[in-house]
Amino acid sequence: MSVFTRSRRASILGAVALVSAGALVLAGCSTGGGTESDPEADAFDFPIDCDEAAPASYTPTYSSTSTGPASGLTYKIGTALPATGNLAFLGPPEIAATEYAASVVNEANKGITIDLIQGDSGDTDNKAYETEIPRVLGEGATAVVGAASSGVSLQFIDQVIAAGAIQFSPANTSAAFTGYEDNGLYWRTAPSDVLQGEVLGNLIAADGAETLGMLILNDSYGTGLACFAKAAFESAGGSVVSAALYNTGDTNFSSQVEDVLAADPDAIALITFEEVKTIIPELLGADFPADKMYLVDGNLANFGDEFDPGTLEGAKGTYPAVDPASIAEFRDSLQAFWTGAGNEELKDFTYGPESFDAVILLALAALEAGSTAGPDVAAHLQQVSGGSGDGTKCTTYAECADIIIGGGVADYDGVSGPITFNEVGDPTEASIGVFQYGSDNNYSFLNVG
Repeated sequence: MSVFTRSRRASILGAVALVSAGALVLAGCSTGGGTESDPEADAFDFPIDCDEAAPASYTPTYSSTSTGPASGLTYKIGTALPATGNLAFLGPPEIAATEYAASVVNEANKGITIDLIQGDSGDTDNKAYETEIPRVLGEGATAVVGAASSGVSLQFIDQVIAAGAIQFSPANTSAAFTGYEDNGLYWRTAPSDVLQGEVLGNLIAADGAETLGMLILNDSYGTGLACFAKAAFESAGGSVVSAALYNTGDTNFSSQVEDVLAADPDAIALITFEEVKTIIPELLGADFPADKMYLVDGNLANFGDEFDPGTLEGAKGTYPAVDPASIAEFRDSLQAFWTGAGNEELKDFTYGPESFDAVILLALAALEAGSTAGPDVAAHLQQVSGGSGDGTKCTTYAECADIIIGGGVADYDGVSGPITFNEVGDPTEASIGVFQYGSDNNYSFLNVG
């Protein structure tokens, strides 16, 4: 497992190379796509101002007047997860995991009962969040789990904060949230793309590519991840020679594909959401090999028979994940819970562990606080994650709850990893999984970057 710290004053320990946050940002801010040894590549004008990808400086203050532990407290938690939109493939594992976590807490019967209010985040095209967030908050939720998309979360984060509620994302990876002025109310179990970008860039370089093209979703997630991957790839000696942006809602990508291929890159990073299902056939139609394509958490899915057999064989991808074998029991239990409730079998588990842990951590913080008010719960989230307080390690809600009820301090290690929040609500311990597609167009685990 790669361990890194993402406080504003700390350096970032990457999964493949050891670099400082400043070095990552500076390398990514170059408008030229090449290195000093490649003057022709230096002429390429990267279409993103990578200065904007650097985390801002902001440290919230926390205060709580509540006293715990709670007893017989009902906690209304809403969700804003992608039932529709361009990340809808992530919806089932995330929604299932929140339901499963709520059932685990409720069955434990230890101080907290969760009343889960499911809501659809949609995307920035269908804008489901515009009606769903007011509905969820109006029903009394004092925490909202979601969104999956960083760009979508940025559309309603101020609304949640203004309501004094916590926003807790299991999948937001944009570095923009690290410095967001959130009054301490924004938290996430997914690591910043500073880490994934470094792993992705170094993976592509380690596979032998000297030049790289990028096709990028034009939002805070896509542009940030592109900048961090670019920085790592160039630090490893490569050159980004082409890049093209597209917007949410676009359906035709021919011009972007043509622009990226015009530079004849050795590899292409597809930093997209589900639009990749349209982009991949265009690349293959232009004779670009699948084993030179690199996907990311926004599009890494088991496509199966959506493509002809062998279509994606050899392609690789990354997303925040532990070795699936290490959480096999959790995945089996989640699958059994979800199908037992009459739902279709889960095809993917991406961000399922992070969604489960988000609900468990909220419940533990509310238990310790003796309150479900957003500021009160927020004041206890770092401690129950082990980020402060020198607590006792525990791995289930029931085990941690017993520690808290007994007057101790619990340090929850979740199915997504140790988590260990810093003072701004970012996990300081996380790993990036590297995966590869087989002939069945499904991916399997290679290693942790």
